[in-house]
Amino acid sequence: MTASTTVAAPAFVEVPPPAQPGAPAAVAVPRLRRLARAAPPYLFLAPGLALLVVWVYRPLVETAELSFYSWNLLPTSPAEPVGFDNYVRLFVLPDFAASIGRTLVLILGLLPFTLVAPVVVGLLARRVRGRAATVYQALVFAPMLVAPVAGAAVWQWMLDPRGGLVNQVLGTTTNWLQEPGPAQVAIIVITGWHVLGFATLVVAAGLTGIDGEYSAAASLDGATRWQTTRWITVPLLSPTLSFLLLMTLLLAAQWSFPLVNTLTDGGPSNATTNVYYLLWDYAFGSFDAGLGAAAGMIFFLGFGVVALALVRLTDRLSFHDS
Repeated sequence: MTASTTVAAPAFVEVPPPAQPGAPAAVAVPRLRRLARAAPPYLFLAPGLALLVVWVYRPLVETAELSFYSWNLLPTSPAEPVGFDNYVRLFVLPDFAASIGRTLVLILGLLPFTLVAPVVVGLLARRVRGRAATVYQALVFAPMLVAPVAGAAVWQWMLDPRGGLVNQVLGTTTNWLQEPGPAQVAIIVITGWHVLGFATLVVAAGLTGIDGEYSAAASLDGATRWQTTRWITVPLLSPTLSFLLLMTLLLAAQWSFPLVNTLTDGGPSNATTNVYYLLWDYAFGSFDAGLGAAAGMIFFLGFGVVALALVRLTDRLSFHDS
């Protein structure tokens, strides 16, 4: 008897290769490098964003919250919630609607100083060359460097009804700061004098960005200087003019506030009380912080809607040098 033995075929089991300890680190290093390359722009923006949060967005949220309370600014007096009463009171008070009308008059009065005169001065200044151009721009911009309170003191002396320089030149005896109509004119003119230099430099920068080949081509086709300015330069300057228009709409009341507070105190008979001075008077003159905050929120939303509409309109109507 013979014994037969069968030998089983060997079974092969696939064994996974050992994990390489250096692979995750190799994958993590490129990610860190990509993050390091993308981080610098955000690091540059971080200080500015932090300041915006601290000085703009946080006060805006607190103002919106305060508009639903009644508070007299005294630390010992708690703020009492009143709901929408502050907003209802605003639309009942006659000063609120009147201040909006005065602000519109102020804006319309400043447009010649922020749009018309800067364009004329900017076009004439293009003929000035060399060092004279630098001196000329410095003289135009000088009023912007004068502190509003210091400038108001000089203008108060010049507008004196008894011996002021303005009345002597005009040959009148007008009491510029104590009569409603002249007071409005005085605030508009002084504010325009302050911002004229800034607007002129903005227009000069816009003119510098216009390619001179357009004017050269127009002159070769026989166009006069006036035709070139009317049909080429001014249309290409429309984005700059739209920016100045937006600045005037949003900041006219703010520009005039130091002058109103120093020269007229909102008078005479509230003739120079615009929206910016009104909300300040509600909060710090009448010690009604809730009413002032409600006025601030309404003006913020109103100017925001106007600004958005103007930006969209500008995108459709402006000409760009492409």
